[in-house]
Amino acid sequence: MAGFLGRLRPVVTARPLAHQVFALQVVIVLFLALAAAAALVLQARADTEREARNRALAVARTFAQAPGVRAALASDDPSAVLQPRAQAARAAADVDFIVVMTTDGIRYTHPNPAEIGRHYIGAIEPAAQGGIVRETVTGTLGPSTRAVVPVTDPDGTVAGLVSAGITLERVSETANHQVPLLLGATAAALGLSVLGTALVSRRLRQQTHGLEPAEMTRMYEHHDAVLHAVREGVIIVDGEARLALANDEARRLLDLPADAEGRTAAGAGVDAALAGLLAEGRRATDEVYVARGRLLAVSQRPTDRDGGPSGAVATLRDTTELQALEGRADVARQRLRLLYDAGLRIGSRLDVVHTSQELADFAVPRFADFVAVELAEAVLRGEEPSQRDAALCRVAFRGVRDDVPFLPVGELIPYGPATPQGAGFRSGRPVLEADMTSFSGWQEPAPERARKVVEAGIHSMVAVPLRARGVVLGVVTFWRSRKPGPFEEDDVALGEELAARAAVSIDNARRYTREHAMAGTLQRSLLPRALQEQNALDVAHRYLPAQAGRGGVGGDWFDVIPLPGARVALVVGDVVGHGLHAAATMGRLRTAVHNFSTLDLPPDELLWHMDELVTRIDQDEGGDGEAAQVTGATCLYVIYDPSTRRCTLARAGHLQPAVVGPDGRAGFVDVPAGPPLGLGGLPFETAELLLAPGSSLALYTDGLVEDRHRDIDEGLELLRRALEGAGNPDEACDTVLRRLLPERPRDDVALLIARTRALDEDHTAVWDVPSDPSAVASVRSAVTRTMAGWGLEEEALVTELIISELVTNAVRHASPPIRVRLIRDRALICEVSDGSSTSPHLRRAAITDEGGRGLFLVAQFAERWGTRYTANGKVIWTEQPLPAGDDE
Repeated sequence: MAGFLGRLRPVVTARPLAHQVFALQVVIVLFLALAAAAALVLQARADTEREARNRALAVARTFAQAPGVRAALASDDPSAVLQPRAQAARAAADVDFIVVMTTDGIRYTHPNPAEIGRHYIGAIEPAAQGGIVRETVTGTLGPSTRAVVPVTDPDGTVAGLVSAGITLERVSETANHQVPLLLGATAAALGLSVLGTALVSRRLRQQTHGLEPAEMTRMYEHHDAVLHAVREGVIIVDGEARLALANDEARRLLDLPADAEGRTAAGAGVDAALAGLLAEGRRATDEVYVARGRLLAVSQRPTDRDGGPSGAVATLRDTTELQALEGRADVARQRLRLLYDAGLRIGSRLDVVHTSQELADFAVPRFADFVAVELAEAVLRGEEPSQRDAALCRVAFRGVRDDVPFLPVGELIPYGPATPQGAGFRSGRPVLEADMTSFSGWQEPAPERARKVVEAGIHSMVAVPLRARGVVLGVVTFWRSRKPGPFEEDDVALGEELAARAAVSIDNARRYTREHAMAGTLQRSLLPRALQEQNALDVAHRYLPAQAGRGGVGGDWFDVIPLPGARVALVVGDVVGHGLHAAATMGRLRTAVHNFSTLDLPPDELLWHMDELVTRIDQDEGGDGEAAQVTGATCLYVIYDPSTRRCTLARAGHLQPAVVGPDGRAGFVDVPAGPPLGLGGLPFETAELLLAPGSSLALYTDGLVEDRHRDIDEGLELLRRALEGAGNPDEACDTVLRRLLPERPRDDVALLIARTRALDEDHTAVWDVPSDPSAVASVRSAVTRTMAGWGLEEEALVTELIISELVTNAVRHASPPIRVRLIRDRALICEVSDGSSTSPHLRRAAITDEGGRGLFLVAQFAERWGTRYTANGKVIWTEQPLPAGDDE
């Protein structure tokens, strides 16, 4: 045999390399095909046997758990019930037998009825104890693979056993049926393999260009010498991401083991990032990777171009000069991350001081060890600072420790031009003080404190102006103590970026502060400075604007308006929205209420006129497309008459008022709900109630009871409880605000609490007048007596004249009933009512006229006069001033 191989070797080696490879591959393929065929046959037989065992177990379990099996085992004749069912199940499940037996192995069923009642052949003890038996045994049907499972009662007791099995003869038949198919597939695979080998051999001839083995050997030796002589690492990775070749330099750079070829890069100990690149096989050019503590520039190209083999070749270059570049890139990444985080954390609220403190808190210790923020005083007021500002106010500070004697927050610091802060604020450019120990002028204006700061270890500082929109708002100062090195120019640039981002947020907060202050000033100027004096009500009020950053100034308002006849109107309103527009709209609506109240209209008519006004305002402002509409304004209008203790109310989209009785019990008045002002076309209704002396009315806006953390009904209940037994109006206002409002309300709050008084009967006189001119004299006499009883003899003559003229006009021009009422309040009020709705007109009579001077005289002698209409007619009223001390 050895001689034959010896004679064959020269013949084989003499043939071209491609032919040698082809012959060798054919032999290998043939051997592999035969081995694969045998393996497939064995595998098919093993799979068939495994499938038979699994099927037997599944059939046994299914039949054991089938409904009625336990009941049949407990019956008098289990075989009569179970034998047909077992035979049917056997045929359906394609098994050779299903045997049901007792726990002792006595059969109830069997494919051969003669075997029923005999002992089961095989192991059953584990199944009788609740387990499973799987085995191959020779039984009455021959060798078979079988499974035995228990039939258990609900309490877990084994009531019987079920065995299912398939004979090995059937298993062999199934496996034998697959053999021709396997052999055919093997033959096909062998044919395809030979064809593929021929194609590979042809491809090999093309790749080797017909070179002889000696020529290829010489070429390989030359390439190998060059490959190991170069000073760059070379690694060739095959299509399976395994190292096919690594030269000496690559082994040195990557510290590869001797048996690295054939292993993956990760398996050969290459660092994860570089191993990932080699496994991917993608194109790369001078990508930097860290491997074994070295910084490597890696280039990689795939080798499958132009029909080449799959894989990649990578070159490695040790670049120590890139280490410094990597360090600078890492610093740049850290600074970019710092600026990104600053944009997220600085400026969370529209508050100048809070934003400044956020800057200080963020910069320590990530950028500096101590940070102080100083702003011009004008910035704190919302104004733009000027370069002439000589002092800056320290509004924020943060440090890594508390034992350094820096100036405290709130201090006004007069920085001179020689200091870094003063120079930076005036020039708008950062100033670096690399060595503070030289005391080159930075120590002003507190040299002694500056020396203590240096003694505490502070050695370097940077003063960066806070500049936004071309305006310098202040200066932020960074100090360093822990790092021995001073701040550098790169640090100055980073400080500028950090200050620039913070300055934008501070400027936004400043502008918001200015707008909020303007709106607040406008709103305060439009709200009543002091309530007008009157005797009908004891009034207390509170107004709280929304805090800055939580909505700003809104459009809530209130008013107390004295009306003729000692009556008083209470008004509370709310304009939806915040800011200047809401405040200005509130002023317009408040002025309109004052104007309409002079007409002495009932509440429902006044709200109707207000609704018309708001509709016209919306139409006028809606045309330019810029101004916000007023729709959404609400109003509650109340008129209280102390002479009758009657209260008339109407509301337009507003919350119901609350009433507190003299006994301290509180509740809400059921006033018919009207739509908000500006909807138009819908009527308003009034409600009337009689109030006992000492009762209190509480009018408020929705900001008092509405909150996002509670339901409005809960807020109303809290208000009712706070009003009960709260004391006088001032105490009640304080109690309500303390119990209902958070520390920083999100909406404006207006609260008006009025305690009622009843008009003293001694201060009122009423006469019914017949519709007869002769009755005027008796009325004048009664008025004179009443005035004398009040001690107002000096005013009696004028009062008689006014009453005489008004009653005479009523008798002549109006219809009964005619009534005269005289009221002594802060002024002397004369009222003449009649049943006519005709309004008198003031005119100047000519010299030749015999009449027409009565109402003119009334207007001359009275301080005020007017007409109001009632459901039954009208009332003409006048007011006369009383002497000092008589306006009780």
